[in-house]
Parts: sequence; C-alpha cells; structure tokens
Amino acid sequence: MDLGTANTVVYVRGRGIVLAEPSVVALQTVSGVDRVIAVGDDAKLMMGKTPGDIRAIRPLRNGVISDLEVAEQMIKSFIAKAQGGRSRMLSSPQIVICVPSGSTAVERRAIRDAASNAGARRVFLIDEPMAAAIGADLPVTHPIGSLIVDIGGGTTEVGVISVGGLHMATSIRTGGDHMDDAIVSQIRRCHNLLIGESTAERVKKEIGGAIRPEDGQGRICIIKGRDLVRGVPHEIEVRQEEIVDALAEPLAQIVSVVRSALESTAPEIAADIVESGIVLTGGGALLEGISALLAEETGLPVTIAEDPLNCTALGAGRTLEDSAYAGVLHAG
Repeated sequence: MDLGTANTVVYVRGRGIVLAEPSVVALQTVSGVDRVIAVGDDAKLMMGKTPGDIRAIRPLRNGVISDLEVAEQMIKSFIAKAQGGRSRMLSSPQIVICVPSGSTAVERRAIRDAASNAGARRVFLIDEPMAAAIGADLPVTHPIGSLIVDIGGGTTEVGVISVGGLHMATSIRTGGDHMDDAIVSQIRRCHNLLIGESTAERVKKEIGGAIRPEDGQGRICIIKGRDLVRGVPHEIEVRQEEIVDALAEPLAQIVSVVRSALESTAPEIAADIVESGIVLTGGGALLEGISALLAEETGLPVTIAEDPLNCTALGAGRTLEDSAYAGVLHAG
C-alpha cells in the first residue's frame, strides 16, 4: 500500500494494482460525533463544497499521518474495497506500507498503529525511494548505483540505492500539494481571484510546466473562482507562462535536494549514476518539462519511469512476492 498524501494506491499479490483513489475522507458531525460518510473518489468530489456539518479532509500531511483515527477509517475502507468479493480468510491481510525516508520513529509508529487497528495481521514498512526503485525495475540488489527521485503530493524523496540498500536517502516536504498552493497564491496575488485546491490541481495538470514556453507558444486555461474585490464569482484566462513562474520556487527546492544528494554520493556510485542517470517517479514526474529541467541542472540523463503514479505501490507489492527483496522491509 502506497499511503500517499494525495492518493493511496493498493497492490494485491497475484492481482496487481486494484485501487488508486484520493487520500480523502468525508466526515459528518452528528450530535458532536464524527461519522465517515465517504472515502476516496466520492470524498474528493466533496472538497470545498460541503455544508457546515460535513468536512472533507486529508488525514495525511507531508507524507505522514496527521489524524490517526481518520487514517484508520480510510485504511480500513481501502482494505475492504481491495478485498471486494474475496474470501473472509483475507480479512486480516499482511500489509507492506511505504513511508518517507525522513519520517521519524513516532511517525512510523503512527502508520503501523493505524494499519494494525484497521485490521492488518502484520505490518511491514518500506522506505519510499526503495519501493519506487523496485517498481521502476532498477537493479537494486546488484552492486550498481541508482538514483531515484519520487515526487509525491506531500514529499519529494531522493534515494541513492546499491546492493539492496539505501546508500543515502533524503527528503523534503515539498511536492504536488505545495505546487497547488503556489498556484493559488499566484492567482490571488496577480488577479485578486480566490480558487480552491481542486481548481489549482486542474490548472497544474492542464498548463503547468517546469520550463517557460517560447514567446507566444504557451497555452491558456480558463479559471473560475471568487473575485476578492467585488465578492462575486468570476472567470479569467491564465497563460501557461504565469503558472510556470508560480511553480518555480517549489521546483527549485526539488532541484536543490537532488543536487545535495549527488554531492553526498560516493565516487564509485556516482560513476554508475553518470551512466544510468536519474529516474523520476510519482505524480510530480508527469509535470511537463520536469525531466528536462533536472537534466539541465544536473548534467545527467533523466528518464521517467514507465508507470510513475503506481511505481511505489508496485515495488512494495513485489517485496512480498520475491524473497530477494525481503531485506528491504522493516517489520512492525
């Protein structure tokens, strides 16, 4: 299970990816008690549109659990969906969960507890860079150095991997959500228009990019929100160049952590990375031009994994299917 800030992806042994839904839970308050009314896709549709007694929230922030009870309910719901129509013998599964490499012992214990309370028979943890590398089919068990950059919703994970272990790993709490926040701030500052998270995410996917387009070549997107001056709904056109400028700061932080990882890499492993280059995974890898930006800033070849959104979950699943990867798991 790739328990992400923005999305949760579930891999079941022998069946592959069976679920990929937003990490969102909708709660309704009845007589002072919160009750879960929707999880995943259904809850995501409610974000920013709920009445006073209903809240659509994300129980994970920056890759770690911020609301333990809600996270338990979300995990329990996703387990039930993944096992739909299966035997009751599977009601207490063995679970591998991906965690940020920079998470603390307390944060890791919270994830273990949430999964155990949600019905898991046994919980293993795996560092996200390692899971992403396995999912991207990198030679993690061989004496060959590889560099993986996993850009998720809440964190960006950078890992240098060799001989079945993390030679070094680092992470920053900058990812897709921070890009969305940057777009919201840019639109508010330049157009006095307030937009929501879902609108910002749509704009990022439609016209977001890491490199400014040539003059006159940028695309245009129509954005709807609330005019902060007149207080009424309003619609504007935004050019791609403006969104690229808004994303420059979070992208600069990602480039900085990649360069820092390269500076800390042992010479022999660095020699391997010169040949193999950098592999990008995670939803952020789909941002237009990000591979070209990293290639320009590092001087190394950069490739995007075949299935960047599901790489981490695929890698975590393979650790249960192939004993060669048993050493990368942390029992809990």
